[in-house]
Amino acid sequence: MASRFLFPALLAGVVTAGGAIGFAWPIHTEAQAEGRAVHFSLCHSGGGTNCVVDGDTIWLAGVKIRIMDIDAPETHPSKCPMEADLGGKATARLQALLNAGSFNVESRGARDTDKYGRQLRVLTRKGRSLGAKLVEEGLAREWGGARRPWC
Repeated sequence: MASRFLFPALLAGVVTAGGAIGFAWPIHTEAQAEGRAVHFSLCHSGGGTNCVVDGDTIWLAGVKIRIMDIDAPETHPSKCPMEADLGGKATARLQALLNAGSFNVESRGARDTDKYGRQLRVLTRKGRSLGAKLVEEGLAREWGGARRPWC
């Protein structure tokens, strides 16, 4: 009688443990797992399969992702010409970084989505944040929990 309940209990334990472990692992797209390059176009608004909305938002495999470790200037709409210019440069640079090769999509922190429903993720390549690269190049800021003006 006890053996009849043992397998379901073990299975539930394995599924629960696997889910907890999987949450901490980097998330790879199917294309990356197979070693193929993913090409990113620009898609300033609306949806897309693999495209860059602005310097801190992308669509990947049809899922909208907010890069959670940075804040980039807005492009749609920008509040001043300087923000528009820097936002355009950040968008183009992010597109170039994404098209340079495979990268990891990592879930970090307690929040999974933002108030707009975008998945909050950190994009890394060889253990380094692509967002940090944009910050280093002066095209974005580290995310401090609130937006600050660019003008």
